[in-house]
Amino acid sequence: MASWTSSQFLYEETKPCGIQFLERFKRSGRLSFKQYQALVFTLTFVAYIAFHAARKPNSIVKGTLSASTVRGGWSPFDGPDGTALLGQIDLAFLSVYAVGMFVAGHLGDRLDLRTFLTIGMIGTGLFTALFGVAFWANFHSFYYFLAVQVLAGWFQSIGWPCVVAVLGNWFDKKRRGMIMGVWSAHTSLGNITGSLLASGLLRFGWGWSFLGPALLITFLGLVVYFFLPVNPPTVGAERDGTEVDSTMRLGDTITESFLGSRMSTGFDRKAIGFMAAWKIPGVAPFAFCLFFTKLVSYTFLYWLPFYVSHNMIGGEYLSEETSGNLSTLFDVGGVVGGVLAGYISDQLDGRAITAAGFIYLAIPALFLYRIYGHISLTINIILMFTSGVFVNGPFALITTAVSADLGTHKSLKGNARALATVTAIIDGTGSVGAAIGPVLTGYISAISWDAVFYMLMTAAFVSGLLLTKLIVTEVKAMVYGSSEEEGEAATSSSPATRAPIDVLL
Repeated sequence: MASWTSSQFLYEETKPCGIQFLERFKRSGRLSFKQYQALVFTLTFVAYIAFHAARKPNSIVKGTLSASTVRGGWSPFDGPDGTALLGQIDLAFLSVYAVGMFVAGHLGDRLDLRTFLTIGMIGTGLFTALFGVAFWANFHSFYYFLAVQVLAGWFQSIGWPCVVAVLGNWFDKKRRGMIMGVWSAHTSLGNITGSLLASGLLRFGWGWSFLGPALLITFLGLVVYFFLPVNPPTVGAERDGTEVDSTMRLGDTITESFLGSRMSTGFDRKAIGFMAAWKIPGVAPFAFCLFFTKLVSYTFLYWLPFYVSHNMIGGEYLSEETSGNLSTLFDVGGVVGGVLAGYISDQLDGRAITAAGFIYLAIPALFLYRIYGHISLTINIILMFTSGVFVNGPFALITTAVSADLGTHKSLKGNARALATVTAIIDGTGSVGAAIGPVLTGYISAISWDAVFYMLMTAAFVSGLLLTKLIVTEVKAMVYGSSEEEGEAATSSSPATRAPIDVLL
């Protein structure tokens, strides 16, 4: 068995039996490269929709569990410290999720991603369902809910490093921002799916709000196991009539795109170490930027339905079901923001510029939503949607295209066994912020919602500042060269002048 710091490969890849079944219906006996890409895009997309859908019931049932509900609440959350206890539940989940992300990313570069992802999905389904079981079993122990959320957080942490690594194995950098911008819509669509499903089932009892998403992710976990191709060599995929060499991992096109040199074996069998991944230029700034960006995003994820139902809009309070449905508009805005951020970053060839621009625009959007969102339902919808665009846009960009870019950074010299580790470092660091935001909101909201929004605006401002050095680097690259290759050619004779450009690219 390999140790934590070992780069030993712990599995032998095999072609999924579902792929073998599909090939029986092909005259050529195999799927085309584009068909594999479509399959990978679709399966990873719906898989992470299911992961996020399984997180939404907690926010949807908060009002039902707390003392403010007309049903009388659910012990132990129906007392005066109910919101604080709910905040602690969120903290437990997200803390384990953040720590688990680092572990899962490290293991993801050493284990079969298909099997590992399946374990994460089925485990998530199991413990999401067990939270809802308390409704029928009449459980009221705070420690029961805490333990279930801790275990759910661990299995949830497996998902993200796996899906990003698999997608990165099949798509090169040329259109990665746009492709991953569209693909990142799974986060918001998952929130929407979870909100609508949990809200719709809430009328039958809050336990059903957990059981529905749990069954969904369990079923899709089995689909992933039988059909997901992890990388081209596993299935013998061909591109442009040339069979991908069995020793490769990311393929010649990806290696060539990132290194701007002759083709090499991107699928290196030796995985990069955890500390070495932190030293990849650009990883640390984006990781800490995501800490604050995700703090804002996850505060909305866990508390927006509760906020909407406990603040008058147009002179009246909305029901819990209506509030849950209305909160999905924030995620609709997130879908638009993710696509826009990916497209703009591709056009500008500037990930940091795009991310920071969206982050700074999120500050006035949050301010306006708090000040004017109560005037009418129409104004609330417009401002909620706008906030979703600017809050979730950079979140989607950093966790997808930026992570994949840095996971195949040229300093790795063609070794592509870093995608899951780098993805886990960036999103894991962000998840620490995601854990802090909701629990702080649980305490601060009891005092003032104005204070909550000031906290969120401050976090967004700090997040933007952390990208300042990278923005300067990108601007210099735009001024002195129109592409990464030109910039390298212009500075190849001077290591001292080439170093600043290497900070990000």
